[in-house]
Amino acid sequence: MLAREKLEMLLDRFDVIEQSMAGNPDPETYVRLSREYAELDPIVSKVRQLMSQEKEAEGLREMLEDPETEAEMREMAGDEIGELEERIAALTDEVQVLLLPKDVADEKSAILELRAGTGGDEAALFAGDLFRMYQRYAESRGWKVNVLTLSDGDAGGFKEVVAEIKGQGVFAKLKFESGVHRVQRVPQTESGGRIHTSAATVAVLPEADDVDIDISPEDIRIDTMRASGAGGQHVNTTDSAVRITHLPTGIVVLQSEKSQHQNRARAMQILRARLFDMERQKADEERAEARRGQVGSGDRSERIRTYNFPQGRVTDHRINLTLYKLDQILQGEGIDEIIDALISDHQASLLAAEDA
Repeated sequence: MLAREKLEMLLDRFDVIEQSMAGNPDPETYVRLSREYAELDPIVSKVRQLMSQEKEAEGLREMLEDPETEAEMREMAGDEIGELEERIAALTDEVQVLLLPKDVADEKSAILELRAGTGGDEAALFAGDLFRMYQRYAESRGWKVNVLTLSDGDAGGFKEVVAEIKGQGVFAKLKFESGVHRVQRVPQTESGGRIHTSAATVAVLPEADDVDIDISPEDIRIDTMRASGAGGQHVNTTDSAVRITHLPTGIVVLQSEKSQHQNRARAMQILRARLFDMERQKADEERAEARRGQVGSGDRSERIRTYNFPQGRVTDHRINLTLYKLDQILQGEGIDEIIDALISDHQASLLAAEDA
């Protein structure tokens, strides 16, 4: 149930923000108020709709309780109140979801890290399939994808690819993709037609701003070296590779593109994202009792989804959802159905935790 007092306080706060913004505050205060206004605006809109419908329903009930109400009016009020109560129930659910605690990283862009797991060449090919799926999905939503680093597979695909996905709300949509993705299919090199199982790991990190993570120069060691190893045309032989080690945590980021300056900037970007994600996970662990069992635990070792080519199906094991539309999902068109189901399940878990 929604607490009326909480809703009234929210409306009062929104009115205060509007009045304060109209009073020509200093730029810093205006930016802070604008941010809070933008967060509250969709909630306030729904709350006002809900209260309006509740007031209308109250008037209809009074009409039904009034012995002087004519029979025709009573019948009309009875029909209308049934529809109103359905709308009120739906609006109440929407407001409850909007009032759930927000993940501070939800509106951020994201760093997508994909790595081939067990399965050799087939795992690298699958990692390539997954990356193209996310790339197409991002493009369909108007997000921009910028590859930060990649290492080509020997037979195609990628051994590793790290990309920045820029856009509003990227992390909110993709954060439940973190984990082990498994593929079952017959490799092209398999003459006997046997189905092979291989895997790729996905990590989605919220992109951190300078204000989110302050990295002290004393906490990092930067090494410059000659680029080498797998990577084909994407690795050259100049002394441009940059390795940054974060001494307090032991996190190491290596960048080996052509520009040493660009490598340093991108390595710091990835390091900042990993440290920010580490802080978020630490905070989540402190609330582990309330959040245990939710999707999006962030466990990179958890097998979350299976892509079965012979049967044309995709199964997300966390919510027991199976869709027989493998081709559409890999094209980036059908993945929204899985993502939306995961978000709904997550919201249901949060609502259950609040009611407990």
